[in-house]
Amino acid sequence: MRNYLIVKLSAIGDVIHALPVAYALKEAYLDCHITWVVEPPAYDLVNMSPYIDEIILFEKKKFKSLRGFLHEYGPLKRKIQQRRYDAVLDLQGLFKSAAIARLGQAPVKLGMCNMREFSDKISKPVIGAHANGHIVERYLDVARALGCPVNEVRFTLEVPEREADLARQVFAQAGANMANPYVVLAIGANWPNKRWPAESFARLADKLYDRKFIPVLVGGGLVDEQRAAEICSYSDIPPLNLVGRTNFKQLTYILQNARLTVGGDTGPVHLSAGMGTKTIMLMGPTDANRNGPYGQQENAIEVDRSCRYCWKRACPKNIDCLQNITVEKAMEKIEELC
Repeated sequence: MRNYLIVKLSAIGDVIHALPVAYALKEAYLDCHITWVVEPPAYDLVNMSPYIDEIILFEKKKFKSLRGFLHEYGPLKRKIQQRRYDAVLDLQGLFKSAAIARLGQAPVKLGMCNMREFSDKISKPVIGAHANGHIVERYLDVARALGCPVNEVRFTLEVPEREADLARQVFAQAGANMANPYVVLAIGANWPNKRWPAESFARLADKLYDRKFIPVLVGGGLVDEQRAAEICSYSDIPPLNLVGRTNFKQLTYILQNARLTVGGDTGPVHLSAGMGTKTIMLMGPTDANRNGPYGQQENAIEVDRSCRYCWKRACPKNIDCLQNITVEKAMEKIEELC
C-alpha cells in the first residue's frame, strides 16, 4: 500500500484548492493511505473529505515559545513518523511547511512551482505544464509528477447529516426557508482590498429581493460582523444575516444548495466554486487566471484599473480597489447565470 503525506496548512481558500490532489491520488491508487497536516482553522474542511485517511493537526501558536517548541516538537515528530511514506507533498511552500515535510520519512519530497522561504531546499519544486495557470492545476502538477494521472478534478466534501440539519435550523431561525431560492453573498476577505464596498452589497441585496431571491450574508469574525451590520443598515430590506452563525460544515451545505454565490477572492467563494455552485468572483489585486473560481473563470469580474493584479494586501494608492465594479455589472452577470 502506498502512503502519502500532504502538507497544506492554511489559508482556507488554499486548502480548498489543494483538496483535488487527495482525490487524484485515491483515484489512481485506490488502497493508498493519505495523511494531511493542517492548521486548526481549516481542520473541518479537510475532515469532510472522504479521501483523506488521517489528519495531523499542526498548532503553530504552540511552537512560538522555546518551552512550547520543546513540548510540542516530539509528539508532532512521532505522529508524522508513525509510518514511512512513498512521497511527501509540500503544497504550502513556506519555512513552516518545509520543517514539517523534513520530518516525513520518504524517498521523494515534492513541492509546488513557487516555493518560498528556502522550502525548496527540502522538497523539489515541480515546474509543471500549469506553472502559469490556475493554482488548483499547479497543485495537481505535483501529483502528476508522481506519475498520477489526473482524470477528473473533484473537491468532494461530505457534510454530516447532523450538520445539514443544523444549517437548515440556522436558516430558519434567521427567518427564511432553505427550500426557497437564495443567493449567498460572501462579504469578507482577509485582504482589505479584496472586499467589495458594503454599500454595493446592500444595493445588490435589494435587487436580489426584487427578483425573488433571498440574499444571504456569510462570513466570520469581527470585521465581517461589522460589515454585515453596515450592509443591513444600507439595505431597504435587510438580507438574511448568517455571519458568524455557521461552522464550515454548515456553510458548505448552505453553499451547495445556493442558486449562486457572489463575493471576493476568499475562502467561502472558492468553496462555492468547488461545490459546483455557480460562482461570481469580484477581483482586483489578484487575477482570475490564477485565483478565479475554478472551472468558472469566465464568471470572474475584474476591476478596470491599470494597477490590478498588484498582489498587495492593501492598496498603496489608498484606492478602494473593487469600488469600480458596479452593482449593475454584478447584476448583469447574475441574470446571465440564473
